[in-house]
Amino acid sequence: MGSSQDSHANDPAGSLPALPTPATRAGRDGLAAILERPERAVIALDFDGTLAPIVPDPDQARAHPDAVPALAALAPKVAAVVVVTGRPADVAVRHGGFAGVPGLEHLVVLGHYGAERWDAATGAVTAPAPHPGVAAARAELPGLLERIGARSGTRVEEKGRSVAVHTRRADDPQAAFDLLRDPLADLAARHGLIVEPGRMVLELRPPGMDKGVALLDHVRALGPGAVLYAGDDLGDLPAYAAVEKLRSDGLPGLLVCSGSTEVTELSERADLVVDGPAGVVELLRALAARV
Repeated sequence: MGSSQDSHANDPAGSLPALPTPATRAGRDGLAAILERPERAVIALDFDGTLAPIVPDPDQARAHPDAVPALAALAPKVAAVVVVTGRPADVAVRHGGFAGVPGLEHLVVLGHYGAERWDAATGAVTAPAPHPGVAAARAELPGLLERIGARSGTRVEEKGRSVAVHTRRADDPQAAFDLLRDPLADLAARHGLIVEPGRMVLELRPPGMDKGVALLDHVRALGPGAVLYAGDDLGDLPAYAAVEKLRSDGLPGLLVCSGSTEVTELSERADLVVDGPAGVVELLRALAARV
């Protein structure tokens, strides 16, 4: 659904970065609205897998080297740029290198699926108190992993307001993921949490926190003329649904998938599929060059 072709319709000499053409009518309308009135467009992006390549150790994830320059070139020309991530906001800011960048003075990072907010204008993170179930579940995790024989090759990521178990380093990552899914769902339910599956990761977090809610609240507060959302994983599906909801209400929108063979659900719903974080960077550069 989201395949595309390069378009140079507005650049006969081919001197500008190639701007791909969305495969859907809704996506083409969304892109046209962004190009026509960029000062009213919101550009929203996931972090891991979208701005930053996926790596075996999430602590080592860093934004693509050209991501920040591309964002800094685009941000002053649009209404807003927002990063929507499951990571703690300050971690995404640190790993992204977003602080103190000229051009990104008004960047907002919505961390923990919107439970936290970092504003470049102040450098401050605002957030409510953590859900008590996260600490309780975290305390039980080592024993649970030991009992089901899943300690080897799995990694627990402490995220403050949530806790995640990664299986990418296991001998058989998918088998480990499947083994953990039900026990972690039971653990989460006992402590009033839910499990969010992702690319070889299962995250235990409070209900009511998702990228769709965060994106809708942010977009509606801004009242823009168009919105773009780019993501790569299952946790981005609520944000896709939010853009689809906004489109049904008359707001043009463009859904971008940072291509992955691991998560076909996104590519099948996207208007435009690009080649991972490098493709996202090229899209941002092409937009910045045209607006």
